[in-house]
Amino acid sequence: MKEKNMNRRELLTGVAGLSALSLVPPAFAQAAQAAAAQAAANGKVLVILELSGGNDGLNTVVPYGDDAYYRNRPNIGIPKNDLRIIDDHFGFNPGMAGFERLYKDGKMAIIHGCGYENPSYSHFTSMAYWHTAAPNSGDEYGWVGKLADSMAPDAPANYLVNIAARQSLAVRSGKHVPVVFDDPDRFMREAFASEKKALDIVADIGQVENPSRRFLLDIARSANDASALVREAWSSYNSPVDYGVTGLDLPKVVALLDAGMPTSLYYVSYRNNAFDTHVFQNDLHRRLLTYTSDAVSAFVQDLERIGRADDVALMIFSEFGRRVPENVSLGTDHGAANAMFVVGNQVKGGHYGELPSLTELTVGDNLDYTTDFRKVYQTMIEGWLGHGNAPNLLKGNFGTFDLFA
Repeated sequence: MKEKNMNRRELLTGVAGLSALSLVPPAFAQAAQAAAAQAAANGKVLVILELSGGNDGLNTVVPYGDDAYYRNRPNIGIPKNDLRIIDDHFGFNPGMAGFERLYKDGKMAIIHGCGYENPSYSHFTSMAYWHTAAPNSGDEYGWVGKLADSMAPDAPANYLVNIAARQSLAVRSGKHVPVVFDDPDRFMREAFASEKKALDIVADIGQVENPSRRFLLDIARSANDASALVREAWSSYNSPVDYGVTGLDLPKVVALLDAGMPTSLYYVSYRNNAFDTHVFQNDLHRRLLTYTSDAVSAFVQDLERIGRADDVALMIFSEFGRRVPENVSLGTDHGAANAMFVVGNQVKGGHYGELPSLTELTVGDNLDYTTDFRKVYQTMIEGWLGHGNAPNLLKGNFGTFDLFA
């Protein structure tokens, strides 16, 4: 039969098309077609990697050229001879061979001093501020969810993917239902065995007048279709690229991209507060950075392998940095400003933003932020995705960096 000769991209596209065109109301299908055409014309994808726990930026991108760094960190300061030197002022942590390659290949931007006014030192609170792009206030929806709503307001299925054990506030959306999964092989609706066959079948009963019932039917169809797409994409994924100890869910992103998943926004994280390095920091921090660096470098290689490296940009952040002085436990405590990273073939590599002073510290011996983190968000929204509604989404115009070729 002809179907047996279809490749997996064609198969998944066909299934997605069936979902969009045959199983939803006509108006929704037309909106999905329009959004899919827009996505195909642009083709750009944003992937966000969260380093949970508060990564120590000063021992990640080490300012070895500033004596104040070593005065504040007499025991945990990393000697210049151990660093991966990238210029006459900075060197990467010795475990970061992958980041070193990306930077020297011109594929990594380092944005310094990222933070916000009146910083919180609580993991939960500060992360919520970064998730919503609304520091010192509350917001119902995440900035990535609001971005999806603004870019594709008619909510085509599978536009937004969050790979995690539970949904992040960052992707909470007013109009989208994010695809959220952890293990692709087990991504399916939970049910008792006696219910499974019934739940797997969502009847096409035509136009449904009751809006609540119509919404629930659309969600059920979307859940069934998304789980089938993800499982098929992952079962077909076979890459020779070595991601190291942990892929940070980035191989799953490549699998979905290669399979033709119509997703423009992906959200992944280094989970479980891993970067909260209060005690005997250096060895643990080096391992964490090695795992992260290896995974990100492999991700770029894997994108090259599938021919999508020019279409994808990766933004990396943590909810705060660490205090400048080391603590008595040879670690670092919760801080404020930090470095962010943007990686990709279309990135104009180098340093961006004003360097925070290591001698003129704020309350609590913290770095004073020099770049509002929302400027980086706006750069990704406008400069990368080409979407012009960033000031409304971020509740202010924070400007942009000239990061992309």
